[in-house]
Amino acid sequence: MNANGRFAEWLQDAAGLEDVRLGAPLSGGNSNVTRLIETRQGRFVLRHPPVHVVSDKAAAGIAREYRVIKALAGRAPVPRAIAWCDDVSVLGQPFAVTGWIDGVALSTELPATYPATTDTIDQLGLEMMRGLAAVHAVDWQEILPADFGRPETFVERQIDRWVSVREQSKVRELPLLGELAGWLRENRPKTARASVIHCDFHLDNCLVARDRPELRAILDWEMATIGDPLIDVGLCLFFWRRNPDRPLGFPVVQALSNRAGMIAPQRLADEWSRLTGFDHDELDYYMAFMAWRLAAIVEGAYILHRQGKQDTPYARGLEHDVPNLLQEAAEIVARRTS
Repeated sequence: MNANGRFAEWLQDAAGLEDVRLGAPLSGGNSNVTRLIETRQGRFVLRHPPVHVVSDKAAAGIAREYRVIKALAGRAPVPRAIAWCDDVSVLGQPFAVTGWIDGVALSTELPATYPATTDTIDQLGLEMMRGLAAVHAVDWQEILPADFGRPETFVERQIDRWVSVREQSKVRELPLLGELAGWLRENRPKTARASVIHCDFHLDNCLVARDRPELRAILDWEMATIGDPLIDVGLCLFFWRRNPDRPLGFPVVQALSNRAGMIAPQRLADEWSRLTGFDHDELDYYMAFMAWRLAAIVEGAYILHRQGKQDTPYARGLEHDVPNLLQEAAEIVARRTS
């Protein structure tokens, strides 16, 4: 029996789905594979690590994602968890099956079915904050085990980890990486609050309705953990309403908001605070921290590119994206301390 046959048999046993057919890969993401599943009962989605990568580490993100969306089901806008398989004999990879959601992911432009107005984009921003607030309002201790994350030391561990990784392997000098790490350590806010956090939240990782600015689901939970919810707000609003005339790190991310007259990040944060009851006094810190963290992480792909191990437009673009992210983070710090 070939892989498709084994998968169809497994899914019928695990979830009662019949006439299973694996469809085309779906777009989005740089780390995991997403494919459409057609069945007699309707459409579903397959998620697994990249082909030819078989390791506990490669599968851990998919397993984590499945665990989180299963826990958040009915409480926040996430895909429906259908089945998890860690038997590599089925497809050659551990994998998850989730519900399919009819929607579109946006980045640089609005769908033709949307009114092409600033109000439309403002509504998308508010929808993101409302969806994120629903996630952060959930008491994580009710839905996940106590060892799922260590929120009290998340920021320090991330700083120490990525400084160490980048010191051990580098192909160029990035002085702002170390300078910002020092400032972030010394100025970490004291907070006791903790929520489920996505860790890569922005419009590109959401599905919205095809005909109106309405959030349908938050996707790509493989980096989810427990931490200060401003970590998610900080990254999303770092990418909101940037100046397109200056050098930007990952300029296409949430790029449709990069225009004059958009709703201010402060107002989006106010909406999030209104719904969660959490303040956002330290928003600038978390915007800088998440921009720095992103730069430190993706520099690894640029190193692989320089070593001749990865040659994609994404990897090549990191030559400028990483320094630009660090510069933007430094400007947030300068604004905060002025």
